[in-house]
Amino acid sequence: MGCWGEWIVGFGNEDKGIGSGSDQIAPLVGVALVKGGTVVVPLVQHFVEYEGPAVIQTAFRLIGIQSLPNKFWGKLDAKIPVDWENDNAIPATAEVQLGKMFTPSFGTYVDGLVGIGNDRPYDWGVGVGVRFNY
Repeated sequence: MGCWGEWIVGFGNEDKGIGSGSDQIAPLVGVALVKGGTVVVPLVQHFVEYEGPAVIQTAFRLIGIQSLPNKFWGKLDAKIPVDWENDNAIPATAEVQLGKMFTPSFGTYVDGLVGIGNDRPYDWGVGVGVRFNY
């Protein structure tokens, strides 16, 4: 069991479809269940804005990470948040990710995202990212 957090910077470009328009902090608590090269993490995360439009959400998440050959990994992250500022809307999303570690502390990944249900925050998206382990 552990406690972590995320720092989310909205970058103020929501009119271009980039970012949320709200800078947020998001502490979370979860439990990692490990068997071989598979990790399953059920967790609860709370999002609060500190600059920008009001965001107060509590997300229930289930993350699955699978180690793959040649330092690759796959990840599935299902999020079911409750939006307390928007009549308790449930803007559910899912993310599928494929990444590769080049060193023990540096890797890159691509991901696909999809919004689920009537309150979805977006229809779909793709991303590219960098992972740093320290």
